[in-house]
Amino acid sequence: MKEVKQYIESNKDRFLEELFSLIRIPSISAETEHKDDMVRCANRWRELLLSAGCDKAEVMPTAGNPVVYGEKTIDPAKPTVLVYGHYDVMPVAPLELWNTKPFEPVIKDDKIWARGADDDKGQSFMQAKAFEFMVQTGQLPCNVKFMLEGEEEIGSGSLYGFCEEHKEMLRADVILVSDTSMLAQDTPSITSGLRGLCYWDVEVTGADHDLHSGLYGGAVANPINILCKMIADLHDENNHITIPGFYDDVLVISDEERALMAQAPFNLENYKKSLSIKEVHGEKGFSTPERTGIRPCLDICGIWGGHTGEGSKTVLPSKAYAKISTRLVANQDFEKISKLFKDYFEAAAPDCVTVKVTPSHGGAAYVSPLEMNAYKAAEKALETTFGKRPIPTRSGGSIPIVAGFERILGIKSILMGFGLGSDAIHAPNENYPLFNFFKGIETIPYFYEYFTELETKKQ
Repeated sequence: MKEVKQYIESNKDRFLEELFSLIRIPSISAETEHKDDMVRCANRWRELLLSAGCDKAEVMPTAGNPVVYGEKTIDPAKPTVLVYGHYDVMPVAPLELWNTKPFEPVIKDDKIWARGADDDKGQSFMQAKAFEFMVQTGQLPCNVKFMLEGEEEIGSGSLYGFCEEHKEMLRADVILVSDTSMLAQDTPSITSGLRGLCYWDVEVTGADHDLHSGLYGGAVANPINILCKMIADLHDENNHITIPGFYDDVLVISDEERALMAQAPFNLENYKKSLSIKEVHGEKGFSTPERTGIRPCLDICGIWGGHTGEGSKTVLPSKAYAKISTRLVANQDFEKISKLFKDYFEAAAPDCVTVKVTPSHGGAAYVSPLEMNAYKAAEKALETTFGKRPIPTRSGGSIPIVAGFERILGIKSILMGFGLGSDAIHAPNENYPLFNFFKGIETIPYFYEYFTELETKKQ
């Protein structure tokens, strides 16, 4: 792509100010008081897509927060890329841990510091500016569509129905996503897989009211004790999940891909030091990167009950609660796993308590095959701008809607993200290096060029 670096250099101040106009809108989807901010942010995205070169852009209603849709058609016979991103962000609490105001972006140490700087306003905005460059210089090789949602951080609940309703409008050859990370600034990578997710709320009930722990302790079941024992029994001595049938559908990746993944730089001692832990912990027989990328896991996200306030209270509680999640890998059906856990955990309860499991949200795992044209195009694009071949990685995180796209729209996605593990997404002091922001804008046009070439040859 000619002149992309020059275009970035000439427009970088404007790019940043436009991005900051998005960041300054506190579009927190999890908090109802920001409902108007969701609409405000969607409208700002519409303005930016039109100014970037879309033929049309509109804010479209859903059952929840609106979707911003834009498109530019240069030739119906040419391939179409659908860009997906999200404009909602995580809550900022605890606010006292932030070194800057979360919605007042600051550039310091060559990084943008703000909520949404990386996830996903900064990364989505790279797509808009790369598109702008191609349009303004007459180098856009294919048709482009944009779909920006406002519920990714709360499960994308409304987007599934939106996709069902607008299948024809969203028709494309590939979905391009920048909402993932790379290994390091000098080690490009492509996320070739995402883990799926299941989440449950658990309630354990003993007596019908709280009891005096002296008068009843040892004679009546303590729901917290029972819950802790049941949770402990979910793993064996090798940290293998004990739910019958849990591993039945786990897809074992090829030795070739496993070897490619092993090329990623990883220092176990530095990893432990960065987390202030003495030793790692996980399923026996797998490395730390494999445990978070190609193997499922089950974790307790929260547990409570009884007296948790100041001072002592000798109470035997009536109820105990937990929030439990599992990350799934390729070929595991999250609805099947959700039922497996519910049936197993409720049946495992002793007669002295009642256990209720309520499934919350979930989504399937996703894999981008290394042989598909979109992966090859992304690989070549990154090699062009970074000077080295990117490494395929399996992310431990989840973007459930990506698997939903394949199921509903029949379209594969390519996960071409430019974030870093140090960007503190979802945490206080989220940041995004300027190098990654501008490198993304430089690299993305090459993806379009190479993808169009490969798809045209296929025809």
